Amino acid sequence: MKVKTILVTQPKPEGDKSPYFDLEKKCKVKVDFRPFIQIDGISGLEFRKQKVNILEHTAVIITSRSSIDHYFRMCKEMRVKVPEEMKFFCISESTAYYIQKYIQYRKRKVFYGSQTVSALMEVITKHRDETFLLPCSDIHKEEIAEKLEEQQIKYTRAVMYRTVAANLKDLENVNYDVLVFFSPSGIKSLYKNFPKFKQNKTRIACFGPTTAESVKEAGLKLDIHAPTAKAPSMTMALEQYILSVNKAK
Repeated sequence: MKVKTILVTQPKPEGDKSPYFDLEKKCKVKVDFRPFIQIDGISGLEFRKQKVNILEHTAVIITSRSSIDHYFRMCKEMRVKVPEEMKFFCISESTAYYIQKYIQYRKRKVFYGSQTVSALMEVITKHRDETFLLPCSDIHKEEIAEKLEEQQIKYTRAVMYRTVAANLKDLENVNYDVLVFFSPSGIKSLYKNFPKFKQNKTRIACFGPTTAESVKEAGLKLDIHAPTAKAPSMTMALEQYILSVNKAK
């Protein structure tokens, strides 16, 4: 069956430059965006129970914009003034620039990788004498923590927000040819909102091995998977699949 409509279970990209918009034009499909999960900050009272002293750390590991938002929110709520010498180690350049929302970028020591945990760890290991704080969600990937421990780098995990299912009831009677997932939480949200969901002719696409495993555990058929050698990005995998099934017979 041809693909005409795609639902990406993430927020719509800001601005008018995105590979998803290029995909729409090239493959003549309609791409919609709708987050299947939402982030809720935990209270200062809950945070105190973790007995984490923010100022005992000399550096912060930033894995997403959410971790930036909730790190600075928690500092404000705990009445902690972030020292000018605090270092920030970010997963990507775009994430690093997002810090400007809270601090003057030029006056801070901000380091970043190239979108992967391995690249970020290369930067972190050059500063192994720092004491790192890892702001995270209650549901998070263990990869960074495992690599920090592997490298014997001193760090503290600090849960500052939680990942919960978004309300998707308005999508109950809306059908898409392809659903695109990026985390196991997205799959859980699908079934929390629609316990009787049947895949039928809907194609499932996902990014990452843990998400792929969740798709299979849910009894769904995985049609499109990234990253692969031929499709390192989700949009490339979608494009290859669409061009294959939509070609004239």
